[in-house]
Amino acid sequence: MSAPLIVLVGPMGVGKSTVGELLAERLGTTYRDTDADVVATAGKPIAEIFYDEGEERFRELESRAVRAAVAEHTGVLSLGGGAVLDEATRTLLAGHAVVYLSMDVDEAVKRVGLNTARPLLAVNPRRQWRELMEARRHLYTDVARAVVATDERTPQEVAQAVLDALELPDAASSGRENSTMTDQGPTRIQIAGSAGTDPYEVVIGRQLLGELPTFIGDRVKRVAVLHPEALAETGEAVRQDLADQGYEAIAIQLPNAEEAKTVEVAAYCWKALGQTGFTRSDVIVGVGGGATTDVAGFVAATWLRGVRWIAVPTTVLAMVDAAVGGKTGINTAEGKNLVGAFHPPAGVLCDLAALDSLPVNDYVSGMAEIIKAGFIADPAILDLVEADPQGARTPAGPHTSELIERAIRVKAEVVSSDLKESGLREILNYGHTLAHAIEKNERYKWRHGAAVSVGMVFAAELGRLAGRLDDATADRHRAVLESVGLPLTYRGDQWPKLLENMKVDKKSRGDLLRFIVLDGLGKPTVLEGPDPAILLAAYGEVSA
Repeated sequence: MSAPLIVLVGPMGVGKSTVGELLAERLGTTYRDTDADVVATAGKPIAEIFYDEGEERFRELESRAVRAAVAEHTGVLSLGGGAVLDEATRTLLAGHAVVYLSMDVDEAVKRVGLNTARPLLAVNPRRQWRELMEARRHLYTDVARAVVATDERTPQEVAQAVLDALELPDAASSGRENSTMTDQGPTRIQIAGSAGTDPYEVVIGRQLLGELPTFIGDRVKRVAVLHPEALAETGEAVRQDLADQGYEAIAIQLPNAEEAKTVEVAAYCWKALGQTGFTRSDVIVGVGGGATTDVAGFVAATWLRGVRWIAVPTTVLAMVDAAVGGKTGINTAEGKNLVGAFHPPAGVLCDLAALDSLPVNDYVSGMAEIIKAGFIADPAILDLVEADPQGARTPAGPHTSELIERAIRVKAEVVSSDLKESGLREILNYGHTLAHAIEKNERYKWRHGAAVSVGMVFAAELGRLAGRLDDATADRHRAVLESVGLPLTYRGDQWPKLLENMKVDKKSRGDLLRFIVLDGLGKPTVLEGPDPAILLAAYGEVSA
């Protein structure tokens, strides 16, 4: 049975036609636009169909055009902005390589706000755009295998991001360096800039220290290398290498793990920066695990109201989660990451060689975030883990680089669309509401990944009990997590404390608890204010 190679969905004016034609050219295939099919069938422009016959008639023609195109076309296909409103169309798209091209409201108004040929944006474009997206955004994400932000990207850059997201070969330039990791060079994943932030690059490979000066730039005078006590030799080696290249480089040693994430440690860093004359044009480099990159980013965000910083993550957890996305923060007695800022790095260097000496429990802890990415967006991750659970527990496994790269791509696409967790980005917190409560209850002595593992099993059971998630997918959580050695349970007598801890979670709104759950594999959604009895029952399923 034939099927389109790529299906593009997204709002009007996002550039589906332009990007679709570029993709077809680069893949050596053909392009088709269902809006054009509707116009050909009706014999008049879409605006005239709306005015003469009404939106209902247009949607009928659009639905027919989509059914025909999906059945007949084998190249790149783009759908009209409102095509996903039709339930039959959404069902039809299941299993296809659908990519949602997104853009924010300011970009939308620039592109389509003054164009009265867009019949649904003819009066107050900014308000009407917001109303349209509130109604449609979840529909786009539900049908999409990948989300690609178009803000401040050229059509060529968007086309490349689509190819990367779907891991399709580029016929026009096979062997492109940023497509897949090869012996010729590292993988490069672009993170789009938004809300006044610059785009940046995540580089994945081995022997990447030589990339650091490129990210730092030649206009920088001073560099501060923040590292944990456990990586004192590594931090000094990075500092010395930068000093040898002409920078005034200092090293600032932090406590290990979560002990570094305090206001006292941040103040110590501020003092060191002040004493060395650190200016707004200088750069901070964070070398270490997720706690180190959290602190480095937070210090960078707060010093002189924001200086550039670069993340050099050395653990699986930091590579696939903490170092990507720009969420920085420290802990307080009241909870984890309650004080922080959104301050994206200028670049991220994921040197896989750093994982070779990582203790097995730390490596396995990071697998929880990779598996999370599989459940919320990329089920191929789960297939790879299930194919070789023992291999997934070690950096020497056959799928290590692919698992890490896939997880980073999931986060990259999400944060490119939603920097400040106003919507889509919340899905990255799958399993984290209970996980953060457990970590606080354990005074941060539990590994983050271990807590997230229990949190995901809880979220799966919550989804199942709420009638949202099927039994097979809920049970798959336990099987996959247990296969790599992650915990599935926590102390049953701690529920009252955990419930209180969850009430100050960042996702909560007032007294309303909010959880990320799944409507199905790769279909995360928000569950607000669940019945306390269901919460207790779900916790009973993870109680030891």
